[in-house]
Amino acid sequence: MSDFNCSCGCRWSCAAVAVVVSVILGVVAAFLLFAGIIAVTPVLLGVAFAVAVGYLAALLVAVALLRRRETERCLCGSVRTVLAGILGTVLFAAVLLLTGVAGGIVGSILVGLLVLFFALLLTGTACLVRCITGCE
Repeated sequence: MSDFNCSCGCRWSCAAVAVVVSVILGVVAAFLLFAGIIAVTPVLLGVAFAVAVGYLAALLVAVALLRRRETERCLCGSVRTVLAGILGTVLFAAVLLLTGVAGGIVGSILVGLLVLFFALLLTGTACLVRCITGCE
């Protein structure tokens, strides 16, 4: 919970903002699926799964190559955010692909969680790029 501390002018960290935005997007996606406004196809689930696995490989390479002292503080929080997004996306995409549940309340909740973690993956990546480039 240290990401929510107001230590510098009462600003949230980038990772905390990424989590809040991802939760909002996940709730909106679950509602839209339950209302029948959007549909989830196996192709969409496969793409989300492939993107998450690709991000995992790229993240491992990037963190192994980047070891600067001045970015370690923000790098740790950003990497944790991206890693949580990757693991959640892989887990929920695999569950939805294997079970085929994409309708009803349970399907809406699972798709909402998938969108939450995929959005966390993308917003966490933005935080990681911001940290690496030194744009605090």
